[in-house]
Order: sequence, then C-alpha cells, then structure tokens
Amino acid sequence: MTFDTLKFAGEEVAALKKENRFIRPRVLESAQEPVSVIDGKKVINLTSNNYLALANNPKVKQAAIGAIEKYGVGSAAVRTIIGTMSIHEELEEKFAKFKHAEASILFQSGFTSNVAVCQSLMSSDTDLLISDELNHASIIDGARLAKSPRKIYRHKDIKHLAEILETPEARAARRKMVVTDGVFSMDGDIANLDEITETAHKYGAFVMVDDAHASGVIGKEGRGTVSHFGLDGKVEIQIGTLSKAFASVGGYAATTRDLRDYLGSVARPFLFSSSQPPSIAATCIAVLEMLLNEPEHLKRLWDNTAFLKEELKKAGFDTGSSVTPITPIMVGDTEKAVNFSKRLFDEGVFALSIGFPTVPKSKERLRTIVTAGHTIKDLEFAVEKFKKVGKELNIV
Repeated sequence: MTFDTLKFAGEEVAALKKENRFIRPRVLESAQEPVSVIDGKKVINLTSNNYLALANNPKVKQAAIGAIEKYGVGSAAVRTIIGTMSIHEELEEKFAKFKHAEASILFQSGFTSNVAVCQSLMSSDTDLLISDELNHASIIDGARLAKSPRKIYRHKDIKHLAEILETPEARAARRKMVVTDGVFSMDGDIANLDEITETAHKYGAFVMVDDAHASGVIGKEGRGTVSHFGLDGKVEIQIGTLSKAFASVGGYAATTRDLRDYLGSVARPFLFSSSQPPSIAATCIAVLEMLLNEPEHLKRLWDNTAFLKEELKKAGFDTGSSVTPITPIMVGDTEKAVNFSKRLFDEGVFALSIGFPTVPKSKERLRTIVTAGHTIKDLEFAVEKFKKVGKELNIV
C-alpha cells in the first residue's frame, strides 16, 4: 500500500537509518527474566527495568489471576464514569501509606502522571514551571502542554535554581513548581532533593519529584528519594511509575488529599482514559506487600549493583556518575555504541545502546540495569563479555 501524500515517511526513515537513529526493537520471547529469550537467543538481560525480578514471580502472578477471576479482565470505563473499582481505591490507599502521603491517585502510566500534574497545576501564564535539564521526556512534554512559561536549571545546580527563583518573573508568579527526577534514568545519579526542597521552599515554590526509577529501589523499604533523604512530609508531590520495580504498568501521584481530589476532577489523562485492569492493581498490591515483608529482594538488588559496578570499573570502563542499579558504560560515539551492543548480543549479553536525542551527542553509551534476580555467575559472564568486546572496539 502506497500513498504519495505519505512519501515523506520513507525519506524520514532513510535519514534515521543514515544517522544510526532508526529503532527496531528486539523481541522478548519469554517472561521478563534476568536470563531471557530475545530474538530467539538466550541472553543475560541487562536492559530490563524489572529491578526486583518480580514480573514473573509466582505470588505476583497469583494475585493478578485472583483479581481477574473476581473483577474480570478490564474496567471498560474511565475512573469518573464507572471505571473506579474497589481494588483501585485499595491500591491508592496502600500506596499513599507507603509513600507517607495523605493520598494518592492512579494514572495509566508514569508518562501520563507527569503530563497530568504539569498540565493541571501549571494552568496559567502567571505560573512558572522550573525543571532540571536532564528530566525525563514525560516531564518535558508535560511542561509543553502546560500554559505556564518554563525555566530550565543546569543539572543538579542549586545555585542556578536559586538564581531562577530570584528573578522578577519567579517572584511575581502565582504558582511556582520545581520538578526533578529522583533517579536520572540515563546516568543513574540521584537528585539532591534535600537541597532542591530547601531552596524551593525558601522562595515559596513547591516540589514535584519523579521517582520512576527510585520507587521500590532506594530509600527505606524502597519508598523512594523522599525517604532516602529523610524528607517525609516535606515534598509536596511524588510521581512515579508502576512499570519498573512494581513489575506492572501505570503511574501515580502521592500528595495531599486536596490535591489528589483536584487532580481527580481536572487531570485530562484521568478523565479521558480508561482505568487500569484490576489485575494491574492486584499486582502492585502484591509487590507492595513483598517490599514491606521480604527485604531480601532489595538486598540482592543492591548486592548485585555493587558487584557489577566494581567489576566494570576494574575492567577500565567509564560508568559515569551512577550510584544506583542503572550503570551507564560511556562510549561517546553513536556507531561504536551500536556496534558494542550488537556484538555483546552475539556473545549472549543484552545491553542496549543509547544515543542522540535520548542523550547528547558525544555522550552515547550502553545502559545496563541489574536486578535482584541476577546471579553472580550471570554477572561474571556479562563482565567477561564486556571486556572481550570492549577490547575489540578499543573502548578499554
């Protein structure tokens, strides 16, 4: 099927291929496991966000099956019509308690959570949204959909943040919101949330932290960056996704009761998209219980993280500023990063190459993520392959 009116699409694809930016995803043919079958090949999986290795856990699967049997496979409605099930409210209550917040609200994804909050709260041209330069694309898109102007501060640069907050535009703003990732998804570093919060409050701004890669990973019992810094009750809005450590899909905002109710009445993703299937809510409840009662999952995750980082550094790889299970291996060249990933896959290790525009040019890398489910034998095998291919490509 061809259309002259869509001829441009082929030209755009050709341009992407020429720039090594064309994406054809590899296909997972097994459960999301530390050792997975991908494109017909059994490989060590160092690309998944399945931090706690619970996506195929028997307890979690049984919880999902039980919810399907009780509630069916889907809600068939948006939350504000007839798509709010008792299990959705149960998860919201338990998640609010987990985050030490008054209330929480579920969204269809972490992406829509950020869009919903930015768009709903920054609703006037007299508001001001202030964002870290390395924040996730969903925050960037949420800011674009908001009616407020936006300012970008240099990554984790508190002096620059304060300079923005001191401007006449900021001082005159009706509302000021400072937004940061909790854990930055490409570099694996943690936001200086304590300094951000202190600075924002000094100038009458409120704070929103996106804990997509922190919930279930850092802080006491995996409660996130607010817990990590001892800031319970001091950060106004905690955002995140349920698709990573929580092994499912969806997003949330944990905040005050009044703000939760406001978002439930005005946030467009909440008003105009059907709610999550009940099995999703049941999955997340099961993971919450495991985080609270089975600390061994988090311990294994961090033991594995420490092992991989140490071995990669000993081998001579540049792992950037990461202090979390996200460990980049800096390459600095698009073609070399793509080839590095391809050769590793041939050797039985899946580590995805990341290039422009996801990261700046000259900052191309492989991004690895360990999970609680990897064995030391898995990681030793992976490190040996990294060393072998890294030497072939003159990376180490």
